[in-house]
Amino acid sequence: MTKQTIVVGAGPGGLAAAMQLADQGYQVDLYEKQPQVGGRTSKLQLGDYAFDLGPTFFMMPQVLEEVFERVGRQLHDYVDLIELDPLYTLKFGDVSFTPSRDVEATAEQISQLFPGDEDGYRRFLNKEGAKFDRVINLLRQPFNSYTDFLTKDMALALPKLNALDTVYGRLSHYFQDERLKWAFSFQAKYLGMSAWNCPGTFTILSYIEHRYGLYHPVGGVNAVCEAMRDVILELGGRVHLETPVNQIIVNNGRATGVELADGRIQEADDVVINADFGYAVNHLFDPNDLTKYKPEKLQKKKLSCSTFMVYLGIDQELDLPHHMVLFAEDYKRNVEDMTERQVLSDDPSIYVHNPNKLDSTLAPEGKTALYLLMPVPNLTAGIDWEDEKQRLRDYMVQQIANETGLHDLEDLIEVEHIVTPSDWEETYHVYEGATFNLAHSLDQMMIFRPHNQFEDVDHCFLVGGGTHPGSGLPTIFQSAMISVDLLTSQPGYQSQKPSKGRVAHEY
Repeated sequence: MTKQTIVVGAGPGGLAAAMQLADQGYQVDLYEKQPQVGGRTSKLQLGDYAFDLGPTFFMMPQVLEEVFERVGRQLHDYVDLIELDPLYTLKFGDVSFTPSRDVEATAEQISQLFPGDEDGYRRFLNKEGAKFDRVINLLRQPFNSYTDFLTKDMALALPKLNALDTVYGRLSHYFQDERLKWAFSFQAKYLGMSAWNCPGTFTILSYIEHRYGLYHPVGGVNAVCEAMRDVILELGGRVHLETPVNQIIVNNGRATGVELADGRIQEADDVVINADFGYAVNHLFDPNDLTKYKPEKLQKKKLSCSTFMVYLGIDQELDLPHHMVLFAEDYKRNVEDMTERQVLSDDPSIYVHNPNKLDSTLAPEGKTALYLLMPVPNLTAGIDWEDEKQRLRDYMVQQIANETGLHDLEDLIEVEHIVTPSDWEETYHVYEGATFNLAHSLDQMMIFRPHNQFEDVDHCFLVGGGTHPGSGLPTIFQSAMISVDLLTSQPGYQSQKPSKGRVAHEY
């Protein structure tokens, strides 16, 4: 008899899980509350302009290639990826640093801009490369019990983890110039954390960029989600848009289906949850069905920061790089304002995405779809976002006017949209507006993070940034592979089709 699986949420993790389960012969129904797939990685359409709602670049495509290969598909048959060169433009006042995967060119640039640190850059690549090669296998395995620490991979990785150091502390071993430390540590914000607090393990984030590069999918990162939806349909799965789930039904400690917003009950042998973890435990379960993750216990967890977003359709091509970070003059204070003092900085950093030079599909000819992001505190800070949003929006637009020299920029804006931390929670169901999910502190990593096989409810599995291995698209896709392997290895479960084996990529 065909096993029935329900996936709640069509974010990247839910889509990747649904693909694999459909390929294994399960009847898969994926329910998504929004009118499009992708969740935080969906498309935002404003008239003739298209934007990525959240992530704007793709790293480690080999992880997603593995997901596609598991289901007999090739990623590049569905998505066109353009490698970025340089990786990004990092601006420190009047100094612009444009690193790339070309080691010699980047070392030469460092010698010109940050004299004496070029040798540190080479040591960074060597030492962090050795760490990454040891750590990567820990991201491929589940951590459902303490015995999962007793593996050869853990024994090999442990001396290299730098878990008791910080990202900033590790980079201080390589670089003297503060700006260069920032250039290799701002990636801690991908986890919604401060480089001064983020475990030193995560220096691998900047290393991954320099080793494997960054990519722009034509049409935006949301095109990856739409491709996965297409594969699900090809494999016989069903995708139900604008169909919210009200509750996970639990009987005798086991997930047995879901109740939809219209009151219908859909039964299932297993439920996979790709909803934001904090939202899920607060809204999708009867608290009586939970033990470890009751809502009051969740309130004690550490959360990531949030983001303030401005999307602009501009009636002119802008002379801006594809990716750019405008660093605050006092970057450390800016980060501490966001993560510790939980206030808005007077001098914030801003991320700018201008993909039009590479991708003509996002705006009409001669125009620009511009994306601006400011990392800000999450909703626990108590900031009144209705009161602050116009001021922050105006500040960000003024910064772009200063960069481009277009002092009539306001007059060129044809469409715009703002997403505040409150909007992340209210519209997209992101708990406390913490865009990057639970923080990645030592006490919330691996076995201390919500397990891929949910501890509180049997036959319930988690995918996405709120479970192991954590936030970021590559690790979210990895979470889907881990959870699917756990689901399909349950006693009495087996694929309905001949085994093709698992693809194991060497990273």
